[in-house]
Amino acid sequence: QVQLVESGGGLVQAGGSLRLSCEASGRTFDSYGMGWYRQAPGKEREFVAAISTIGYSTYYTGSVKGRFTISRDNAKNTLYLQMNSLKPEDTAVYYCAASDGLVVPTTRSLVRYWGKGTLVTVSS
Repeated sequence: QVQLVESGGGLVQAGGSLRLSCEASGRTFDSYGMGWYRQAPGKEREFVAAISTIGYSTYYTGSVKGRFTISRDNAKNTLYLQMNSLKPEDTAVYYCAASDGLVVPTTRSLVRYWGKGTLVTVSS
C-alpha cells in the first residue's frame, strides 16, 4: 500500500508557473506507475499526465502537451508536475495517482491509490 501527499498548489496569474509535488510513503515507489489527474468545479475528474515506473515513458492529455512536464525522483519517493503557461481553464484540484507495477494510470480505472489533492487557481 502507498500513501500519497500532494503539495505546491496555489494562486497564480495566467501565464505563470507552478510545480506540484507528490510524496509517496513506503519503500517501493519505483514499482508504481504514477500520474496526475485534475477535477474542476462541476466537472469529472480527468487525466492530466502519467509516467512509467522508472520514467522512461510519459503520457499527457492534449490540452497540456508542451506546457506541463511530469517527472519523478525515485530516490526521493516523489512525483512532480511542472506547469508552465498556465491558463484559467487549468484551475482545478490536482490529484496524485498510483497504479501497480507496469501499469501506467492513464485512465481512472487503472488507478489504485489517490492522494487528497491540491488546489491550483489560475486568475485571468
